Amino acid sequence: MHRHLPPSPWVLRFAGLIPAGGSVLDVACGAGRNLRALAGRDRQLHGVDRDTRAFDALRAIATMREADLEAAPWPYGAQRFDALIVTNYLWRPLLPTLLDALAPGGVLIYETFADGQQDIGRPRNPDHLLRRAELLDWARPRLRVVAFEDGFVTAPQAAFVQRICAVAPALGGAAHPAYNL
Repeated sequence: MHRHLPPSPWVLRFAGLIPAGGSVLDVACGAGRNLRALAGRDRQLHGVDRDTRAFDALRAIATMREADLEAAPWPYGAQRFDALIVTNYLWRPLLPTLLDALAPGGVLIYETFADGQQDIGRPRNPDHLLRRAELLDWARPRLRVVAFEDGFVTAPQAAFVQRICAVAPALGGAAHPAYNL
């Protein structure tokens, strides 16, 4: 049984940038804490994870897809989303695919563990920890960065994290509301 953690404060902070009626994909969604937080906000919710234990409960609010993102092809082909949410998950070979899956004007909200975490808890494997400013360096060539943080947090638990909110260029150069900060 999944324990129900509260949604990511980082996701909640930037959820307002996701357009009404927009399609949202929560990558490696786990028990769906962020999908639950977005339910009822006039968005098309999608979740993908290899662990299907939470799927039955989540199907009432989202379209769920089982996939091993590390061992199988990207399950969405050329489909694009108005928002991608990734929390507590890192698989570097997937990063270029995520950028390709973001629709023009789409919002990326990403938060996961960073170097330093190995000194205080799990994960400890460097393959699962971002290097200094790695999310920023990865996103900046193709996305406009709205916010970025790289450091230590105490809530909801002590952790070293990196988190970014970034927006893909819109078609025709139209400004995204995120530019009006």
